[in-house]
Amino acid sequence: MIFTETPIAGAFVITPAPRGDHRGWFMRTFDQNLFADRGLCGNWVQMNHSMTAQPGSIRGMHFQHAPAAEVKLVRCVAGRVFDVLVDLRPDSPTRYQWFGTELSAQNGQLLYIPEGCAHGFQTLTPNCELIYCHSAAYAPDHEDGIRYNDPKINITWPLPVADISERDLGFELIYDVRITNYDLG
Repeated sequence: MIFTETPIAGAFVITPAPRGDHRGWFMRTFDQNLFADRGLCGNWVQMNHSMTAQPGSIRGMHFQHAPAAEVKLVRCVAGRVFDVLVDLRPDSPTRYQWFGTELSAQNGQLLYIPEGCAHGFQTLTPNCELIYCHSAAYAPDHEDGIRYNDPKINITWPLPVADISERDLGFELIYDVRITNYDLG
C-alpha cells in the first residue's frame, strides 16, 4: 500500500498494490500495522455502503462534532466519484481548504479523512457505490454539514450538479452565523 500525503494535514490517498495471476487479482485495502506505523487511526467501529444512481449527484459535505468526531476511510467499489474533504479544524493551517481526488473501482484508491474534516463526493458515472469505515458510531445529535457550494470554500466540482438532497441543500454557509460552531474540540 502506498500512502500519499494530501495538502490537508493528516489526510492521505492510499493506493493498494494488487497482485494478480491468471485467476484475477487480490489486494489489501486496510492493514492496521501500516496505519499504526504512520500514526493513523485503524479502529473502525462502523462500516457503511452507499449507492448513488445518477451522474452529477452530490452527497455532502458531512461531519460529526466532538465528542462524536470521526475519522473516515472511503473507497469507491463501483463507478467513479470525485471525493472531497474540507478541513474545519480550528488550529489547522489549512482550515477551510479543500482537497479532491477521483476514487474509482478501477483505481482502487482510498481516501483517509481525519477528524475535523467534512466529507462529500460527486458521482462521475451512473450507479456509484462507496464503502466507508468510521472510527465513531453515527451520532445524530452531533451530525452537521456545510453547503457543497459555499463560496468561502469554493470547491470546483467537475460536473454540473444533477441531484442533491434537501438536507444537504439546507446546510448553512460557513461564514454565516454558525462559523464558531465548527470548532470541533
